Amino acid sequence: MAITNHPHLLRLVLAYRKITAQATHPHTESIVAMASSSEQEFMDAKTASKIDEKLGFRLKDIGISDVEIDTRDELLRPIHQLRMVIQLFDLVRRAGIDVAGAEKLEF
Repeated sequence: MAITNHPHLLRLVLAYRKITAQATHPHTESIVAMASSSEQEFMDAKTASKIDEKLGFRLKDIGISDVEIDTRDELLRPIHQLRMVIQLFDLVRRAGIDVAGAEKLEF
């Protein structure tokens, strides 16, 4: 069963040597799709940067075609992290998911 199109919130959690991307339902805040660099398929450093692309495919599989980000929260990140999340949001877009708010983070 596909989830109806709501503006799901895309969040990235960056921790030392680990990246987690999750999309949450706007009203319940429950996680509807998630990908993490700690998953077995991402254990190699070359593929760890592809987690948001994987999340994009998982979102498409459950019928979600657009998400939004909390631009204020993202802009509070240190500049080196902000550059990284911009690239990660781009991977989600390349997977066919519209990421509302990401355009405000461009340099």
